[in-house]
Amino acid sequence: MSGHSKWATIKRAKGAKDAARGQLFGRLIKEITIAARDGGGDPTGNPRLRLAIDKAKGANMPQDNIKRAIQRGTGELEGVTYEELSYEGYGPGGVAFLIEAITDNKNRTVAELRHIFSKNNGNLAENGSVSWKFDRKGVIVIPKSYDEDDVMMIAIEAGADDMTVEDDAYEIICDTSLLETVKTALEKHEMEITEAGAQMTPQGTLKVEGKDAEGVLRLLEALEEHDDVQNVYADFDIDADVMESI
Repeated sequence: MSGHSKWATIKRAKGAKDAARGQLFGRLIKEITIAARDGGGDPTGNPRLRLAIDKAKGANMPQDNIKRAIQRGTGELEGVTYEELSYEGYGPGGVAFLIEAITDNKNRTVAELRHIFSKNNGNLAENGSVSWKFDRKGVIVIPKSYDEDDVMMIAIEAGADDMTVEDDAYEIICDTSLLETVKTALEKHEMEITEAGAQMTPQGTLKVEGKDAEGVLRLLEALEEHDDVQNVYADFDIDADVMESI
């Protein structure tokens, strides 16, 4: 997940803007609602809901917002009907994109995503044309304020597959079935978890430079700004200094 990981590192370094925080709250509310709808409103028996609530608390979302999102999911409160969808496409330089969305109007969403790809020299592709290039993995991010060897030892002993060291964080990769186990092991050692969840990680990366690199990042940012988009994954590899300069 080289490309997306580097991009996430730069975004963390820039800090969250107020507008972005509002957009983040919207995404988290959708995730909580879907998780409660599919697995029930009790987080102790619903790992997906528990992770979504943890993310919401980490983003300082008010408890009342979390409660209402759960109640909309369980049907205790009226609300819109959401649908989870995934989209696939190609960007400049042949970079593969995989988009996860939650929407109440799939016709609107697909039309708007197609327009974003077209506007940024890419194209929306058929289902299956890109997804085979990615694997679903558990990903845990913790600040780079702990000893690297200690973090790796705890994570590996708990069942993690790998750990990468980014500019400002450690990124731990594990099987999705072990996500809660590894997360709990780190928390028992009083390590702060800044992000934890299932993500699509590319099996390999594609090096892009110059105009293609600029185009890929513009497309990525445009997709991430769409209100229905929850997550965007891509298989690009762009040097960190190039991304920062762009």
